[in-house]
Amino acid sequence: MVATALAGLGGGAAQAQTALRPDQVEFRALYKQLVETDSSITTGSCTVLADKVEHHLRAAGYGDADITRFAVPDHPAEGGLVVILPGTSKVLRPILLLGHLDVVVARRQDWVRDPYTLIEEDGKFYGRGASDMKAMDAIWIDLMSRLKRDGTQLKRTLKLALTCGEETSTAFNGAQWLAEHRRDLIDAEFALNEGGGGRTDGKGKVLTETLHVGEKTPVNYRIEATNAGGHSSIPIRDNAIYELADALGKLRNWEFPLQMTDTTRAFFAKAGAARGDDLGRAMVTLATATPGSAEFVAAEALVNTDRSYHAMLRTTCVATLLDGGHANNALPQRAGANINCRIFPGVSGEAVRLALQTVIADTRMTVVRTDNRGPDAVPPPLDPKVLGPAEKLVAKYYPGVPLVPAMSAGATDGVYLEAVGIPSYGPPGTYSNPDGNGAHGLNEYAIVKAVYTGRDLLNELVREYASH
Repeated sequence: MVATALAGLGGGAAQAQTALRPDQVEFRALYKQLVETDSSITTGSCTVLADKVEHHLRAAGYGDADITRFAVPDHPAEGGLVVILPGTSKVLRPILLLGHLDVVVARRQDWVRDPYTLIEEDGKFYGRGASDMKAMDAIWIDLMSRLKRDGTQLKRTLKLALTCGEETSTAFNGAQWLAEHRRDLIDAEFALNEGGGGRTDGKGKVLTETLHVGEKTPVNYRIEATNAGGHSSIPIRDNAIYELADALGKLRNWEFPLQMTDTTRAFFAKAGAARGDDLGRAMVTLATATPGSAEFVAAEALVNTDRSYHAMLRTTCVATLLDGGHANNALPQRAGANINCRIFPGVSGEAVRLALQTVIADTRMTVVRTDNRGPDAVPPPLDPKVLGPAEKLVAKYYPGVPLVPAMSAGATDGVYLEAVGIPSYGPPGTYSNPDGNGAHGLNEYAIVKAVYTGRDLLNELVREYASH
């Protein structure tokens, strides 16, 4: 039986299943091809996937003058491409559509289903990258292909950049390379990127749609204990592994203080009012009450029970990698852990390093920043010409659901664009459940209705932006 689709969803109300339209059948095939091509840094290849995308674009009518491929010699499997659809206006600046092709690696033995097979089941598309972010990649590629094939002429030039390296700090980051070496190729008035979308109540009702405006800065630190070691038959308390374990316990119990920006305050006020439950009322209180007051403290405690909202309110740090010891019959000479932090806008990486050092409070431990993923995040302006059309289309496709500006607790390649003067926004369209749809984890999925509805909304939104 043909998969089901959704032409529109108001507040998450149930809608009768209908057969896919011909254009949706074609889109689904493209989406399937993207998900089923392993593009993880560890076991796959972005370059191979970029080859398939280029073939798709050329079949739609794009030629050598329209497509630019890029890679660097020491990362041949991490290449990407840029495709350009010229507009008719000589005055209006282009719009850039940005997407990353790479995904977090997935192991078949850990998943219920094959992570590199797109499986539609119980109203969900399962597969690595199904949510992050091959659904949006497919929407962008499909849109660019249709515009070219149909001979559509828009006022603004549209550019699509598909890159690698977003998911791995040690990889070749195509967005960074383009910003630093081919700024002319991606020049645009603004970019549309991942990070936006909506959220359900976990039961199918869409509560909000968001416009991603700004994000945190990801930084990794290594905390490490060192010791002289010795023979394991003569143990002592001064043990690097125990010292590391003590430090990690302290970090687990540490909470960075609550912070807000104008964007997050607006988010909690509007998204909270839309919920109409105890959590929603607590969100509104956070946005309006006096910080430190009894009602504010009580509201924070309740809002913190939601992991996504908790992360939007502060810098967060969490242990993600662990190593220690050198032999099973020797006392450890070294033990260390990677601490991945997502730093709130306006807070420096050095301030967070010093905070970690203070919390650990052990002079035998070192805390060192281990990477520099890119520039600190700079929130773009909340531009009415970006927000206005998005609000109108959310009202059309999701009647009664508010569009709210939101700061992402994660990180995107938008920071590289903003560093060279190209504001980056995550548009509304799709939506996810409170569990984040398993992105970066096991059994990642996208909601079928969300993908098809989001595709229709984003097609119309990009055409609207590019026509005025």
